[in-house]
Amino acid sequence: MTDTVIDVRDVSIALGGHSIHRGLSLSIKRGEVIALIGGSGSGKSVLLREIIGLMKPDAGHIDLLGQSVWDCTPDQMDALRRRFGVLFQDGALFSSLSVEDNVATPLFEHTRLPHALCRQLARLKLDMAGLDPDAVHKQPSQLSGGMRKRVALARALALDPELLFLDEPTSGLDPISARAFDVLIRLLADSLGLTVFLVTHDLDTLFSIIDRVIVLSEGRVLGSGTVAELKHIDDPWLRDYFAARAPEGVVHGN
Repeated sequence: MTDTVIDVRDVSIALGGHSIHRGLSLSIKRGEVIALIGGSGSGKSVLLREIIGLMKPDAGHIDLLGQSVWDCTPDQMDALRRRFGVLFQDGALFSSLSVEDNVATPLFEHTRLPHALCRQLARLKLDMAGLDPDAVHKQPSQLSGGMRKRVALARALALDPELLFLDEPTSGLDPISARAFDVLIRLLADSLGLTVFLVTHDLDTLFSIIDRVIVLSEGRVLGSGTVAELKHIDDPWLRDYFAARAPEGVVHGN
């Protein structure tokens, strides 16, 4: 089994006549917790969507868990999607379904398990995500932003994925909820052996739970490494980005 779970090679894409990625390449190894950062418009969320097969690049090649994403048949892509989970920026919960049924939906769709067992498994995932048992029958509209994020995380974990994609997971959360969510992600990654690829602007996330940071700039990877290593890159945006956080605190992985 290869150690590389994401391999992006020479990917280019233009949207609305504007070049987003220009020969972008990166790779991620099994078990890493990776953060993708970059300025507004650098194509972070676009890259995530390219990797998971929702947006096709104009050129280049993407391998995910040993499978060429854009050479897959529909059946192969369905099988591949069962091996990773995604938490989109807004959670993307089904407003008409209960919390329990939101999390059980991937099990309903991708397994032949009885619905009662699917709901039992959903409750286990919600417990893993730190949700109180009394939340399972509520509607998403009855939950706080932090609780909705945890429901979306539980749904992303429903099929026991090898790889987890998170798009701005702490966006919109208060600082206490954001840090609690970070701790949960790191705990799940370590205890379940997950590879985590997250798009973020949150400096505190980088300083607390991340193994390696990948920086996008001008359509390519500007740098890759620990926070301490990236601080040595002479780039105006990166310099201003790190200057926004006080220097105290422990850098994970240093």
